[in-house]
Amino acid sequence: MRKRLIYIFLIIASLLFLFPVIWMLVTSLKTSTEAVTSLSFLPSEFRFSNYYTAWISSNFTAQFINSFIVASCVTVLQVVTSAMSGYALARIDFKGKNTLLMVLLATLIIPFQVLAVPVFAILKNIGAVNTYTGLILPSAANAFGIFLFKQFFEKIPRELEEAAFIDGVSRWNVLWKIIVPLSGPPMVTLAIFTFVAEWNDLFKPLILTSSSDMRTVQMGLGVFQEQFMTDYPLLMAAVTFVTIPGIVLFLMAQKRFIQGIAGTGIKG
Repeated sequence: MRKRLIYIFLIIASLLFLFPVIWMLVTSLKTSTEAVTSLSFLPSEFRFSNYYTAWISSNFTAQFINSFIVASCVTVLQVVTSAMSGYALARIDFKGKNTLLMVLLATLIIPFQVLAVPVFAILKNIGAVNTYTGLILPSAANAFGIFLFKQFFEKIPRELEEAAFIDGVSRWNVLWKIIVPLSGPPMVTLAIFTFVAEWNDLFKPLILTSSSDMRTVQMGLGVFQEQFMTDYPLLMAAVTFVTIPGIVLFLMAQKRFIQGIAGTGIKG
């Protein structure tokens, strides 16, 4: 009986969490008038043409390419920089290591909005505004990723490295040929978090780009929102496009993702 109640609770909770997604899909198939005036949850006629109209209305092809390039490059850079920094903090003893770690973790409470003005000034001075470089560089490293790798590396037996050092393998090769191949869970976890965050980011492209050629998918959603009216069916169809990559990425790597989250903070 207790197990049945737990299942019922989980089903109800799942439906509550899924309701916004269901509402988004249903609304995307309505007419503009029906979306704001009808009390019926389901549309009177399913308008699948809304998806085609939404796609061509905002030039989503170019925006998807821009978002994919930025999100992919930032993801790769964060994995690389986090792996190197995490290994240094986990395996190399140097003066001030703990202080450095605390400073890195403290940066997590600083939102990007606080740094927007100096970041924009730096990128403008080097001519990186309205470029992929300007969208990628500010997010090339992440304190969360460094901490995630550090915690995971501390669980890997030191004997593996010591045996490699005896055979004359350099520390650099030990990291990339022995340690990193064993670090699938934190790599996937950081990759998912980073890709989804960059894919959904609006603020950074909004202040670092002004050219229509550099628009990302999040900026493209603004096409359906005017001053006095919002075309909800087309907006929801566009949001569906934007949501799919993150869902697919998570479903493909959910096992490794769960392992990475479960292993964070566990030492021994």
